[in-house]
Order: sequence, then C-alpha cells, then structure tokens
Amino acid sequence: MKKIKYLILGACFLPFFTSCESSLTKPTASGRPYEMLVVVGDSLWQRPAGRALFDVLDTDIPGLPQPERSFRISQTDPARFNQILNIFRNIILVDINKKEYTQTKMRYVRDEYARSQIILHIQSPTEEEFRQFVSEHSQQIIDFFVRVEMNRLIKQLKDKHSVMVSEMAKNMFDCELLAPDEIQSYKKGKDFFWTSSNSATAMVNICMYSYPYEGPQTFNKEYVLHKRDSVMQKNIPGSQPNMYMATDTMATFCRPISVKGSYAYETRGLWYMENDGMGGPFVSHSRVDTVNNKVIVVEGFVFAPEKMKRGLIRRVEGALYTLNLPKEKVQELELGIPEIEISAKKQD
Repeated sequence: MKKIKYLILGACFLPFFTSCESSLTKPTASGRPYEMLVVVGDSLWQRPAGRALFDVLDTDIPGLPQPERSFRISQTDPARFNQILNIFRNIILVDINKKEYTQTKMRYVRDEYARSQIILHIQSPTEEEFRQFVSEHSQQIIDFFVRVEMNRLIKQLKDKHSVMVSEMAKNMFDCELLAPDEIQSYKKGKDFFWTSSNSATAMVNICMYSYPYEGPQTFNKEYVLHKRDSVMQKNIPGSQPNMYMATDTMATFCRPISVKGSYAYETRGLWYMENDGMGGPFVSHSRVDTVNNKVIVVEGFVFAPEKMKRGLIRRVEGALYTLNLPKEKVQELELGIPEIEISAKKQD
C-alpha cells in the first residue's frame, strides 16, 4: 500500500516538475528592447499587406525633438524561422489562409520558445482584409508592444531602483514609486521633488508634485499645462534669474489613458529653459489620489543634446507606471489583446 501511495504522489507531482523543468530549460529571449521580428513571406512583405504592417511599426514616437522610430524592425520568411530566430523577444507571426480563417484576429502567446518572449499572431483569410485590419488597429498594435516592454522594465525596476526616490515618494506623498537606480540627486519643494541622474551627456529626471483635485475639469490640456508651468517655474530655475523650465505647448500632446484600471491623463511633448538653450522631451501622468482628494503628477524628462532619446524617455516613462497611489497594489499593464496558452498553429 505504501508503494502504491508513493507512486500516486509521484504521478501527481510529475506534471509540476516537468512543467518547471521545461520552463527552466528554455533560453532567455534575445534582442534589445523594442526590437521586432516579423515572420511573413518575402513576397508578401513587399506587397500592400506587408507594407501596411511595416508602416504601423515604422511610425515615429510622438513628443520627441527629432524623428525616432517606435521599433527596430527585422523580417524573415517562415522557411527561415528556425531555432536561432524563434527565441527573439518580440515576434509577429503573420498567417494568411482563406481555408483556415474566416475573419482577421490577433492573439498572443507568452514564452513559447524562450523566457520573457511575446509572440503576436495575426491570422487573416485574405491579404486585403489583413491590410485593412492592421491599418485600422495600428495604435492597438503599437500600444501592445510598448506595454510589453514597459512591463519588462517594471520588473527590472522592482529588482534594481533608486531607494532615495522611493523614500521621498513615500514620505512626501504616501505613494510608492520605482525610479532608475542611476537617479541619485534631488531637490525638494512644497509638495514637490525633482530627482536627476546629473549626467552631463544623457540626463534623466523624475519629478513628482501634487495639487488639489477640483473635479473632471482638472483634466484638460490648458489646465494641466498651466499647472506644470507654474510648478516648474517655481522649482526648476536656470542658472540666471530670468531662466526657468517651460512647456512648448505647440509640441505637446495629451490623452486619457488607463493605469491600474483607473483614469489617468498622459501628457507628452517638449520642455525648454526660458532664455536658455536647454530642452528635451518629457512625459507625465496625472492621477487622482481619492484618499486625499488631490492630483498626483509624476513626470520624467530627458536632457541629452545630440543624442537619440527614444531609449531614455521610455526608461523614465516605464517608471511612471510603477506609481502606486495610497491603497493601490502593484500590477502589470494590461496588454489589450486576448492571450492564448499555446501557439496559434495548434488552434482549431
């Protein structure tokens, strides 16, 4: 009876250990952040359907002083999609087959060939339907992969972040915030702090401030930028009395977004120092602290003259998503596309 009991227990635990072993033996996904591999036929890639997908991935990041692409794009034919290429971190698998599909769909799978991997399957009956679909869902595709990369960055920040910034966010605003660990300098003001890496060539900065919540009218471009300019003028002066940080309102974009299932107001664009030559991109989230009835703003901005700024601004933008208001819990960003457990090739 004891032997039978042990055999039964072994059978129960075998799938668990097999699953763990399978996960541990997978390689770590390759590639740099925001690199994309599109698996699609060579000839299809050059036709309107393939060009439509390329145009979606090749769009510029909004709010930067010079054009910079959203993703680095590579393409391979399915015949060349082997064990070397299938461990790429971000993959789009295109499958157009009239016999298999009656409508166009997007679904994704995690860690199919490698750990920390995302594969987005786009399946369609015809090339024309595929072209129309990716054009109509361009922002959803872009947001999907940006959120995937943001989640990866958030996980890194959990393991390695600036303790100084976390302590100030907790002590001053009763909030949790994870900022890149290279940020070590700070300046405090009334309901405000500014932290910086103080690098001479590629400076990254995180600011946090608050003001009373006055209802839904609080969240519009004019109101938010007026608050930003008044706070920054007071707290971030230049080297001379007539120098201070300001917002280039003509190059600034605002939109409502969802953070942790709650309303947030995203602002991104360009800042500059009045009567000085400094400037660069910024991005901020304005959210309502319902416990204390005030708006909490967390902002990242970059100063990196003559350098590409995509990686820098996205690094501080990822930190914004780590903000936990009082009584909030840490959670991943929702990706907005249905998830599948196995490859689409195995679906009915």
